[in-house]
Amino acid sequence: MKRFYALIAISLFTCIKVLAQSSDLQLAQQYNLNGEQQKAFDIYQKLYKQDNENYFSYYVNSLIGLKKFDEAESITKKLLRKHPADYQYTIALGRIYREQGNTAKADEAYDNLVKNLPADQGIIGNLAAQFYQSENADYAIKIFLQGRKLLHNDQLYALELISLYRYKRDKEALTNEYLNFLPANPGYLNQAENIFATAYEGEGDYNVLKFELLKRIQKQPEATIYADLLTWQYMQQKQYDQALNQALALSRRRNDKGSSIYDLSRTLASLGAYDEAIRGYNFILEGTKDDPFYIPSKIDLIDVKNQKITSGKYTEADLLGLEQDYLSLLNEFGRNGSTAFAMQKLANLQAFKLHKYKDAEKLLLETINIAGTRPGTVSSSKLDLGDIYLMDNQPWEATLIYSQVEKANPGTPVGQDATFRNAKLAYYTGDFVWAKGQLDVLKAATSQLIANDALNLSLMITDNTTFDTTGNALRMYARADLWIFKEQPQKALITLDSIDKKYPGNSLADDILMARARIYIQQKDYQTAITALKQIAETHKFDLWADDAVYMLGDIYDNQLNDKAQAKTYYQKIITDYPGSLWINEARKRFRLLRGDKPDSSS
Repeated sequence: MKRFYALIAISLFTCIKVLAQSSDLQLAQQYNLNGEQQKAFDIYQKLYKQDNENYFSYYVNSLIGLKKFDEAESITKKLLRKHPADYQYTIALGRIYREQGNTAKADEAYDNLVKNLPADQGIIGNLAAQFYQSENADYAIKIFLQGRKLLHNDQLYALELISLYRYKRDKEALTNEYLNFLPANPGYLNQAENIFATAYEGEGDYNVLKFELLKRIQKQPEATIYADLLTWQYMQQKQYDQALNQALALSRRRNDKGSSIYDLSRTLASLGAYDEAIRGYNFILEGTKDDPFYIPSKIDLIDVKNQKITSGKYTEADLLGLEQDYLSLLNEFGRNGSTAFAMQKLANLQAFKLHKYKDAEKLLLETINIAGTRPGTVSSSKLDLGDIYLMDNQPWEATLIYSQVEKANPGTPVGQDATFRNAKLAYYTGDFVWAKGQLDVLKAATSQLIANDALNLSLMITDNTTFDTTGNALRMYARADLWIFKEQPQKALITLDSIDKKYPGNSLADDILMARARIYIQQKDYQTAITALKQIAETHKFDLWADDAVYMLGDIYDNQLNDKAQAKTYYQKIITDYPGSLWINEARKRFRLLRGDKPDSSS
C-alpha cells in the first residue's frame, strides 16, 4: 500500500512539474513576442537546466538572439558528443557559426552531413525539414537532391523541392522541377499554372517556359501535358492565335470530340478574342451532329458573332444577318430546352438592336413555356420579357412579370434584380416615392452591383426632389434615361437637351453629363464621352457622379484606348481623392496591375 501511495505521489509531482514547465514556456514565448528577450532567456535557461534535451532548441535560439555565441556553441557541442547521430545538434552548430559570420565553418559542418547522408528516405526528409526550420533552404534543397542520388529516384521529394524553390523565388529551378514532375502527375497541372502565374514577373519568364516546353515536346512528344502547358503559356502572353493552333493540334491527337476546344473557345470569347473563338467553334462543327459539343458550339458561335458585331460599329445589315443565323439554328435544331439559350439571345437582339418588340415578346413567352427548361433560364427570360414590355410601353405587364420573378426567388440575387427592375420602372414612369422606398431596401442587397446601383439611383432621386418637390425636371430626365435603356440615343439626346430649356435652374447638371457620357459610350464614341466625364470630374467633383466619372475615365483609357498611363492616373485618383468610393477596391486592383505589382503585393 505504501508503494502504491509513493507511485501516486511521484505521478502527481511529475504532472505538477510538467504543468509548471508548460506555463513557464508560454510565459517565455509571450516575453519574446513583447521584445523582452532577457526575461524570456531567464526562463529558457531555467527550463534547460531542468531538462537539457527537451528545451535545447528554445535555449540555444535564445542564446543566439542575445549573441551569446560561445555559450551556445559549448552546450551544442556537449550534446553533439552525447548524441553524435542526432542531426539537430550539427544543424544548430552550423547556424551558430553562420550567426557569428563564420560561414566557411558552418558550410563545412553542413557539407559533412550531406556527404555522410544515409540512404534512408525518412531520415533524408526529416533532416531537410530541420534545415528548413532553421531557415536554411539552400541546404534543405541539397539534402533532397543528394537523397535522390542515393535512392536512385529523380521523382522523390518533388513537391518538397517545388515548395523550397518557390520560397527562394528560384524561377528556373521551380520551372524545371514542375516540368519533370508533371508527366507522371498530370493532376497537378492547374496548381503548376497558378504558381507560375504568381512567380513569373514578365515576358522573359514566360519565354523561358516556352523554350523549355518546346525542347521537351521534341524529346517527349507522347507527354501531352507539355502541349497543354504550352497552350496556357500562349494564353498568358495573349498570343491567342498560337494558343488555339496548339490546342487544335492536341485535340486532333487526343480525338476528344472538341471538348478542350469548346472550353478554350469560351475563354477566348470572354477575353474579346472573337476571331480565334469563331475559328475554334468552326473546328468543332467540322465533326458530326452527334458529337456532344456540336449543338452548344453552334449556339455559342452565333453568340460570339453577336458579341463581335455589337462590340464595334455595325450596320442594320449586320444585325439582320445575325438574326437570320439564330433563326436558321432554331429551324435546324428546333425550339427546346437545348436551344432555349439561343432563343433568349435572339429575343434580346430583336428587342434592343432591331426594336422588333412583338417578335421578341412572342419568342420569350415560347422560351418560358418550354417543358423542362432550367429554372434559372425561365427566371432570366422573364426578366428580359419584363424589360421588353417596358420598352414596348406596357409597364403594367412589365411590373407583373418582374413581381413573378421576385416572388419565386425571395432573398436571392435574381429576386433582388427583379425588385430593382420594378423600382426602375417606377422611376421611369415618375413614381419617385415608391421607387425610392424599394431602392432604400435594396441598398442592403447581397449582390454588390445591385446594392451600388440602388444606392446611386436613390441618392439621385433625393438630390433632385429635395428642392424641386414637383419632380418635373427629374421626370423629363427619367424619360431620357428610358430612351437610353431602349438604345435609342437620338431621342435620349433630344430629351436631355430640352431639360434646361423647359426647367432652367434645375439641379441635374452632372446627371445630364453622365447620361450623355453613357450614350456616347453606347455609340463607341469614346472621345466625346471623355469630354463629358472630364467635365463631371473637374466641375462636379463633390457631386454624386464624380467618382463614377473618374473610374469610367480610367476604364476607357485602359480597355478602349489602351492608354495605360492615363488609366493609371485616373485609377490612382479614385484611391487618393475618393477613398470611400464603391469603386475603390476595383480601382486599387487595376492600378496595381498597371503599376506592375505581383498579385500578392500591396499598394
